[in-house]
Amino acid sequence: MLLRHVPTVGHLLEGIIQVPVARLKGINRHFGVSYSTLPTCNELPRKLKKSERKPPVRSFNELKREARLKRKKRQNACEIILQPPENGLSVEHLVPVAREVYAARTELLSTVSRLIKYIAIYTCSLCGEVHVGHPPHKIRTCNVQGSLSSKEHAWVRGGIQHVLPLVESFHLYDRIGRAVSHKEMLEVDRIPAIVELCVQAGFDIPEYPTRRRTFPVYSIAGKMIDFEKRFPKDFSLGEDIDACGFRYNRKRMDKDTHPAELYPNDIKAIAVGGMKAWEKMCSGSSKLMETYAVQTCGYCPEVQVGPKGHRVRNCQAYKHQMRDGQHAWQEARISDLVPPVYVYHVQDQQNKKPLVNELRRYYIMLPAVVELFAQCGAPLEPKYAGAMRDVVIPEMDEEKWVV
Repeated sequence: MLLRHVPTVGHLLEGIIQVPVARLKGINRHFGVSYSTLPTCNELPRKLKKSERKPPVRSFNELKREARLKRKKRQNACEIILQPPENGLSVEHLVPVAREVYAARTELLSTVSRLIKYIAIYTCSLCGEVHVGHPPHKIRTCNVQGSLSSKEHAWVRGGIQHVLPLVESFHLYDRIGRAVSHKEMLEVDRIPAIVELCVQAGFDIPEYPTRRRTFPVYSIAGKMIDFEKRFPKDFSLGEDIDACGFRYNRKRMDKDTHPAELYPNDIKAIAVGGMKAWEKMCSGSSKLMETYAVQTCGYCPEVQVGPKGHRVRNCQAYKHQMRDGQHAWQEARISDLVPPVYVYHVQDQQNKKPLVNELRRYYIMLPAVVELFAQCGAPLEPKYAGAMRDVVIPEMDEEKWVV
């Protein structure tokens, strides 16, 4: 029976391959212009359901195998050699990278805060969707509780927090010390996760001191042995730091502003500099995350920079009652540290007509900060330009002729 079906399958494949290209491309014979009827949006991350867990960076089988090997090593009462930064020492060649990431983030915040005065930012008050530019689009994708039956968005003016969402993390004085407990939730300072990553990677901020070890930590039978004193002799224990090394100062780090005199008056030049700062911050953060561990919850956006997650029971995601509110920690990605906000790209800047719902399959989506810089005249990077397919967006009277 199998041999009889093999030629049949072959003939079917042959018929599929010989389908005319015109039928696949959807040539409009009336106007003599070809439009692709396939979705032209670049592949975006699939939106997870509330009951779904974030895909892990490494497979669970690999994590189980690694845990079994560590368990076997702990059974032997011998010293386990730890490499930086696991032994508490900093990786010297990554310290300049941490400085560049912090400087790029500061420049990016200053650039975006200046450009949003010229380019309008809109956000939906119901579903939270973002649109860059005026006027906002008319695409009916608002499908949440309380939305209109037509699924149209209720647009309001947005700000920098809608283009660059802030992700915070607890600041640790000792990155390999104990985790933050639930009782210390309102006492330990929270700063932007990228800033905390730069601090742990070797960038010093006077407002947020951290422990810089000169001697490594040893691991014997799974226990961390530290022969160095908790605080050096020349270190004065301030009022904001307790005996466990947690800082209780509540200064905010999400309002980095710089004088406008540092930038030229040309909006395009400012946008080009902002695009470079964005790419430098993302690439530098990815390089730091390859060495310095960052944890995220598998069900909610919570992030903790460090080798292990905190013990604060504030998770309100799927089945958090079964975990007593604790987070399901796993290895984080760069998208957890810098969450991208995808918006529809406006190709024709001179056309003041809004994007319509009937032509949504022809539009592509870009990160909001990239779209902001693109509308200000900055050229797109090659990885974003690859998503810009050579497709002519038809007019409304031409759309009905597309096959």
